[in-house]
Amino acid sequence: MANEVTIPLLPCASIDEVAEFYVMLGFTVTYRQYRPNAYLSVRREEINLHFFGIPGYVVEQSYSSCLIQVEDPRSMYEAFAAGMRAVYGQVLLTGIPRMTRPRRDGFLFVDPGGNWIRVVPAVREREPSRNGLTRALRNAVTLAGSHGAERQALKILEGALVRETHASEEERESALEFRDELLERLGLHG
Repeated sequence: MANEVTIPLLPCASIDEVAEFYVMLGFTVTYRQYRPNAYLSVRREEINLHFFGIPGYVVEQSYSSCLIQVEDPRSMYEAFAAGMRAVYGQVLLTGIPRMTRPRRDGFLFVDPGGNWIRVVPAVREREPSRNGLTRALRNAVTLAGSHGAERQALKILEGALVRETHASEEERESALEFRDELLERLGLHG
């Protein structure tokens, strides 16, 4: 079959907080229902996300996640970051909500419902990693982004930066950028 569409239904404690957050990111509310059950749908170009409210839902314990594939994750990040700066005065790197800086493989944001939304390139033909720095960066991103283990991620990344002397300048630059982000998130960057 052709033209199938899948739309994730993500939990949240408050559809109003989620609506405000996604409007800030440039989405439009396409549907909102309070009774008999809280329900919200938002849309940005071809991206559709739907949310359902759960009374007493603990967002910090959320395991909900969604993957969004786009042609240019960096430009989407810039649009989202501009919205976040306009509302909060900065891009939020910690807490809920938050958003990571973009890398070659995209970026991640956590919405007020505790949902982990990963924005990645639409076409990903991943080359096998030629060195340990690329693998270490990938592992550090996963640890910090998905598990909140910034200190462990920093330790892995700093060790690889010392060991992997033959990494390309691009790989080293990506690793250093993420190391700086981790230092900032941990409050160790001046």
